[in-house]
Amino acid sequence: MSSFVRPAAEPDQGPLNKPTLSGNYRPISTHLAITPPVSVVIPAMNEAENLPYVFKSLPDWIHEVVLVDGNSTDDTVAVARELWPDVKVVRQLGKGKGDALITGFEACTGDIIVMVDADGSADGHEIVSYVSALVSGADFAKGSRFANGGATDDMTPIRKLGNHVLCSVVNAKFGARYTDLCYGYNAFWKHCLDKIDLDCTGFEVETLMNIRVVKAGLKVQEIPSHEYLRIHGVSNLRAVRDGLRVLKVILTERSNRRGQRRRTRGVPFRTRQGEVS
Repeated sequence: MSSFVRPAAEPDQGPLNKPTLSGNYRPISTHLAITPPVSVVIPAMNEAENLPYVFKSLPDWIHEVVLVDGNSTDDTVAVARELWPDVKVVRQLGKGKGDALITGFEACTGDIIVMVDADGSADGHEIVSYVSALVSGADFAKGSRFANGGATDDMTPIRKLGNHVLCSVVNAKFGARYTDLCYGYNAFWKHCLDKIDLDCTGFEVETLMNIRVVKAGLKVQEIPSHEYLRIHGVSNLRAVRDGLRVLKVILTERSNRRGQRRRTRGVPFRTRQGEVS
């Protein structure tokens, strides 16, 4: 699994110099253009203060922004609409990050889906690296804070140790070569959702995705990513509690058994969707 995305070579005559292609391609840089539309999913609950930083870093060439609102009591939705007038707001019916992401994935119309947290810890300028990996042949572009070029400002020693141990277990049990496991900045082709069954509602959804893309035989490429500190507010992540939930997912997947916990929406990528506005 490569942790490096090689930049595209500068062509003699780039696609941006050909006006006949301007209606089909989305310009990303002076020497790179893509045709697949990109959707960015942002699960958010009471993140009004952080959204200006998040939206400011998003590239203007993306196809759509899908904000999944987890019943916020602040101005999260109003701020999102002010910052990105065409934002698609989906009101979450269930609870948990996993539920929010599944709801957001259902609402996406792009061929590529990018997962971005709403706390300001992710740099939207990195999206170009994820998209580059996908259009170059990867099925799933996985962010890594520990790949060469990655970094994190927001991990305590206990969380770093736990992430390392859990990552090592996944690599050993599933034949993966991950350098990071519990990180939510990822991107993938939408058709990948047909090959993985997301049936958990909490933070462990990220680990579940990482395991199931490997089990499905999808091509994964790691992308070095810098995780910044949350700008405002307090994270809902709890190291011990969520670490145990991640471990449970790993053990369940290893034994090829489905957990008996009730699925929030019945079937994977459920028919009962959130409310879009």
